[in-house]
Amino acid sequence: MNIHFVQHELFEAPGAYLKWAEKHKHSITFSKVFENDMLPQTIENIDMLIVMGGPQSPNTTIEECPHFNAKAEIALLQKCIQAGKAVVGVCLGAQLIGEALGAKFKSSPEKEIGVLPIRLTDQGLLDAKISHFGSPLSVGHWHNDMPGLTADSKIMAESDGCPRQIVAYSDLVYGFQCHMEFTPDVVELLIAEEEDFLLDNTKHRFVQKPNEIRSYDFTEMNEKLFLFLDKLAVAFEKTSHVK
Repeated sequence: MNIHFVQHELFEAPGAYLKWAEKHKHSITFSKVFENDMLPQTIENIDMLIVMGGPQSPNTTIEECPHFNAKAEIALLQKCIQAGKAVVGVCLGAQLIGEALGAKFKSSPEKEIGVLPIRLTDQGLLDAKISHFGSPLSVGHWHNDMPGLTADSKIMAESDGCPRQIVAYSDLVYGFQCHMEFTPDVVELLIAEEEDFLLDNTKHRFVQKPNEIRSYDFTEMNEKLFLFLDKLAVAFEKTSHVK
């Protein structure tokens, strides 16, 4: 498979998503927009598009963040979705998927940073790609907002702080507000970016201290993400005949 990543910031690294692609020896390409990489001009060589998170929102303008072009990314997502590609959005990426389908993102009821449990909904328990996550499952979080919902979307998982943790927009399009890709290296990058806030926080009840976040073993969430991606790849291959 040809996997293309859109990465918005150095500290919003693909982590376990990249490990999965490397493990399967998939062809991997990147648009590291924080390094001023261009977005793909054609989707012909993309089988799976993975759009990562970032401190931006879908409303962030080019004037506010010159390396982030929300309209261009939304257009890329629309092309991939319409062409039947496999698409995964993480955090900001999940919100951009919703926007691409006409569903506005919203502020999450709570800010969540750290490793906290999600629960599968009844629909999540019935979803063949998601049900193996089990419920509850401790996963990574680093967000203020959450993706919008279309008439056909299904909420797969929720948490105490956010009712839209995983959203299935179709059989091949999934938005993860949560971060199952966290690894120790990725977490260190994020902590370095926001350590002062994490240490000083007294307002947000779902924001953990740096050492508490560091203490978690991310292996289980990573392995369950790998199996989800395996299943998504199989679903794509069945519709596209790509090997």
